[in-house]
Amino acid sequence: MPSPSLQDGIDTAGSPVGLLWKPGAEPWTPEVVEREYVGWRQEQAAWHEGVALLNLSHHMFDMWIEGPDATRVLADHGANNFEKFAVGQAKQYVPVTAEGLIVTDGILAREGADRYLLSGVPAAQHWVRYHAEKGGYDVGFETDASSAFRPGGGPPKLFRYQVQGPLAKELVENVFGGPMPETKFFHTADVRLDGRDFKALRHGMAGQAGFEFIGPWEHAAAVHDAFLTAGEPLGLVQVGALAYTTPSVESGWIPSPVPAIYSAPELEDYRRHLPLFGIEGQRPLNGSHFSPDIEDYYVSPYELGYGKLIHFGHDFIGRDALLAARDADRRQKVTLVLDPDDVRRVVGEGNDPGFVLTYARHWVEAEAGAVGVTMQTASIDPVGTVLAQSLVDAAHAVPGTRVAVVWGEHPGPGTDPGADLGFPRIRGTVQPSPFDRHARTRYRRNG
Repeated sequence: MPSPSLQDGIDTAGSPVGLLWKPGAEPWTPEVVEREYVGWRQEQAAWHEGVALLNLSHHMFDMWIEGPDATRVLADHGANNFEKFAVGQAKQYVPVTAEGLIVTDGILAREGADRYLLSGVPAAQHWVRYHAEKGGYDVGFETDASSAFRPGGGPPKLFRYQVQGPLAKELVENVFGGPMPETKFFHTADVRLDGRDFKALRHGMAGQAGFEFIGPWEHAAAVHDAFLTAGEPLGLVQVGALAYTTPSVESGWIPSPVPAIYSAPELEDYRRHLPLFGIEGQRPLNGSHFSPDIEDYYVSPYELGYGKLIHFGHDFIGRDALLAARDADRRQKVTLVLDPDDVRRVVGEGNDPGFVLTYARHWVEAEAGAVGVTMQTASIDPVGTVLAQSLVDAAHAVPGTRVAVVWGEHPGPGTDPGADLGFPRIRGTVQPSPFDRHARTRYRRNG
């Protein structure tokens, strides 16, 4: 008996929202690594004030795309500029549907003239591979699932270690015996450590300086130990799974938006191609923002801040829709700084709530009513409160605007989506996204 498809799951549940709505769902955190090493507060402080080491080796899916049509298939199904994409460069890949709505992003690295590596949540990988196979492109694929989903277990093909924080440069120079090669943002340099060759990706998180080191798993332990040893005099802190999930709230990246694939009739074959027990069928929806219409959860790349990545100099799926929407009014990405007293009252029942993390969609309200929705909410101890990465109407996106977050878990289908369920409100103030000034003004200046 064949495994059920995503479309089978939707049909059984009665609707995409019926399938995905799971009140109180536990938020995702990276697998395999420790939840905390020295405590999430100290780990957050490390990349703000010192130096932090993060292990990204286990939770991302990787897909290599290689062949004469590798660039063409990616360009035909992504909005990025492939005319300016150097070997050794990485980009946020932006695949969209025919309606110009995001499928879900990923990090795309060009490893050769006809070879790319697409990493991250596998929804973008599924989209590219499906269209490549259906379209007869001359291209092959090699995949490596995350450690929690890798068939047969075993280690990943690659290690990934991030070194972040004000002391990152000093740590890296101590490890390699000198400065890194001059490298633009999101470009890689070849490095060698004790005879081991791997890559250094110029990267950053929450506006802090740093690198991501990527190489064959056989070198993982030696490279990790080298950073731990050299970092000890600098107070190096390893970052666990809890703290790892939070810098995106400061840096303005919205992880895993709902793929806009559940409703278009022309994508039924795609939904029948996708397994039910994959990211598209299992990533939950929850929070106070409930709608029976899945299209109310779709987002455009413009809303996510990807407008500068869109290149209209080539044809691709969704080009006409994006071109038509380029100057349209839309929600804007902002950071909500939540009132700490309200956070203690509502989330902590009068006490310090400790670590807060949710990907739930909560309504954002103003005097006029609902004006937006939260996308990710997390405790940021160096800021002293909880931040919520959100999408709000342009009229309420001005820094300093006062709003409120409706905090609660709507029961979902069967309840009037407009019913007043008595959810408490948490006051918040609109601030820019990215929240971190360095990330907002200088993060990609040399990209």
